[in-house]
Parts: sequence; C-alpha cells; structure tokens
Amino acid sequence: MTRLVIVDDDPMVRTGLRLILGGEPDLDIVGEAEDGRRAMTVIRDLRPDVVLMDIRMPNQDGLTTTELLLAQPDPPRILVLTTFDADDMVLRALQLGAGGFLLKDTPPPKMIEAVRAVARGEPVLSPSVTLQVIAAATDGREPRHPEARRELDRLTEREREVAIEVARGSSNAEIAERLYMSVATVKANITRIFSKLETDNRVHVAMKVRDAGLL
Repeated sequence: MTRLVIVDDDPMVRTGLRLILGGEPDLDIVGEAEDGRRAMTVIRDLRPDVVLMDIRMPNQDGLTTTELLLAQPDPPRILVLTTFDADDMVLRALQLGAGGFLLKDTPPPKMIEAVRAVARGEPVLSPSVTLQVIAAATDGREPRHPEARRELDRLTEREREVAIEVARGSSNAEIAERLYMSVATVKANITRIFSKLETDNRVHVAMKVRDAGLL
C-alpha cells in the first residue's frame, strides 16, 4: 500500500485528487495540507511514501517545502503538480530532487500510473513539461548538433530509441509498450544510457536528444 499526502492550496484540486486516487486499492490518501508549512507537520506525523506537491502556495511554496523535505533522512518521494506551461521553478524542483512532474489536467489513468511509478522510484515527467524544462534549461541557445550527436553515438540503436522516448516524456511502461520490450529491459537500457551519457537524470538525456536534433 502506497501512502499519499496531497499538498495544494486549492481545496477543489485536493478534492479532485482524492476522487481520482482514493478509489485505487493500492493507494491510501492519509492526509492533505493547504500550504508548505502545514505540509511539513502533516508529513512528519504521517510519514507518507509519496507527496503530491503544488509549487505555488501561500506561506511556504512547494520549492521550499521540497528542499526541506528532501534534506531530511528517509524523505518521501515528491511528485510535483503544475498548472502552468513553463516556469523556471519546475527546473529548480528537478534540481532539488523531485521525483516527477505532472500537469494537473493529466488524465486520471495516467495520473494514477504516475503516482505508482514515482512510488517505485521511477522518474515521471509529463511530455509537455519535459519540453518546457528543456527549453528553460537551454535558454534559447541553438542546438549543439555535432557534439550532441557524438555523445549519442555511444548508444546502441536500441538505447537511442529508448533515449528518444525518454525525451518525449514517456514513462518506463509507455516505452515498454511502444518498443515491445519488458519494463525491466527498459530500466536496464536507461541505466546504460545514464552511464554512457554520464548523467543520472532523464531531463539531461532529453536535452542531449534535443541538441542532436532528434526531437
């Protein structure tokens, strides 16, 4: 059973998330909070496995709360929920160690699977959020085709296919379905991709794919 806490200043959003996630037999919503300060107390007392974290909140925003939580021993996994199209705070949350990003209008089945994936330790990024984070990180610079292509030449053809799917924001399960492989094989490919590209971050992989002109 995965224990969840919802942190969002909008009571309608919290209600909606409860309706989406609360009926799943393996997901248990144990608490909620309307801002970051309250979230710190709720999370300390309830010890959830995953926190669904809004970024823009009064009193203490989601970035500060994420940073404080991840600095603690044995922290929960953080799934950031966002309603905006592009924001440097999303990139900052990634740098702090958030486990994933989802738009709040993500279809319920995909949101449920995203929560399960983050609970398993798999990073999750909405495709549109992935592209926005890449845009923010590259800050308008031109793609570095030759250098990026040399880096991607280290990959096998199969690893390159997986890297492109990562850049599109696909989850491990989605990659497995599209490329006709098991989830375990996808994970093994991603591990090799990280090693060859000298990174441990899916967005960094996506940036290299973008720079190579493969998106």
